[in-house]
Amino acid sequence: MAYQEYKVLHVCEGGLGIIFLGASGIPIKKMEIALNQEAAGGWSVVFQVIEQKRFLLFWQRESVIITLGR
Repeated sequence: MAYQEYKVLHVCEGGLGIIFLGASGIPIKKMEIALNQEAAGGWSVVFQVIEQKRFLLFWQRESVIITLGR
């Protein structure tokens, strides 16, 4: 399907949970709310990827990059 326009969402896990607990999770509720708001505007998910980046020298931080199209 050919889309006329695209939008990219970036959802990260929290930094404080990583520092104090050693690990944290992707905020599923935050991601769900954002996707529901975009779907109400006619956007649909085209692609998503999970990336891991270094966070403050010692920790790893995950984030989800979601590409939407309409």
